[in-house]
Amino acid sequence: MKILHLDTNHPLLLNQLQEVGFQNDEDYDSSKTEIEAKISNYHGIIIRSRFTIDKTFLDSAKNLKFIGRVGAGLENINIDYAEKLGIKLFNAPEGNRNAVAEHALGMILSLFNKLNQADQSVRQGKWLREEYRGMELDGKTVGIIGYGNMGKAFARKLRGFNVEVICYDILGNVGNSDAPQVDLHELFVKTDVLSLHTPETPKTIGMINEAFIEKFRKPFWLINTARGKSVVTSDLVNALKKGKILGAALDVLEYEKSSFEDLFNSEKDMPEAFQELLKMDNVILSPHVAGWTIESKEKLAQTIVNKIKEAFC
Repeated sequence: MKILHLDTNHPLLLNQLQEVGFQNDEDYDSSKTEIEAKISNYHGIIIRSRFTIDKTFLDSAKNLKFIGRVGAGLENINIDYAEKLGIKLFNAPEGNRNAVAEHALGMILSLFNKLNQADQSVRQGKWLREEYRGMELDGKTVGIIGYGNMGKAFARKLRGFNVEVICYDILGNVGNSDAPQVDLHELFVKTDVLSLHTPETPKTIGMINEAFIEKFRKPFWLINTARGKSVVTSDLVNALKKGKILGAALDVLEYEKSSFEDLFNSEKDMPEAFQELLKMDNVILSPHVAGWTIESKEKLAQTIVNKIKEAFC
């Protein structure tokens, strides 16, 4: 079987697949159209997020048996059509769930203790202790939306912090001893910190909007290490201004695409809400790196290798 690798990954992926008899070809530069012209020669694809695997692409892949996505989500693949064609889909949420959980925890602690602001202040020669008095996570209630691999890993990380952890998920019976499952009403009543761990679907796009935010009984902190389009940035900014949201830590953004840097070429090209978000001291941003650790790079690759071997060897 021949596999076309469209993104660079940990070398173990190439090495271990070769060891069990797969032929590996690499193409990290050709356009999507150029790939489509030759994809019928391959039985498998390994990709991260280089481009979308849509119906047109899949129609060209006459001999494709599987797609391995070295990451957690499959939203860049037309899942329904791929499954209709009998193409197996492999992803690897197990590979970076620990990394995402640690990043989310670090973001909460940084927000509560104003670490980014305090660091910049000290670098400017200021020693403002009272201004940077922090808060403790102890005694708070953390609400998790999305209780799959990422949500469960995050709940495990919260053990020992003396917090109540609750979860909400559209699937039933997913709660466990780390986080009992609750309905939305209980989530709205109890939550002090809200952490998102959901995939990108029609139901989650724009999920955190003004109407949703207003249902929370208490002002709360928002952590998003999931998908940027789940949060309506303009509604988030308004909630931060009003104090309904006390602070936000975002590893992903509504405007996140390969053209993200273009937003900074001209202020007129940057959405007004995003301009305001960038100026807020109670907001922490990172460039979609929650699951992007040295260890997770290896774990993600190994997970995909294992799944391919299990299916075809």
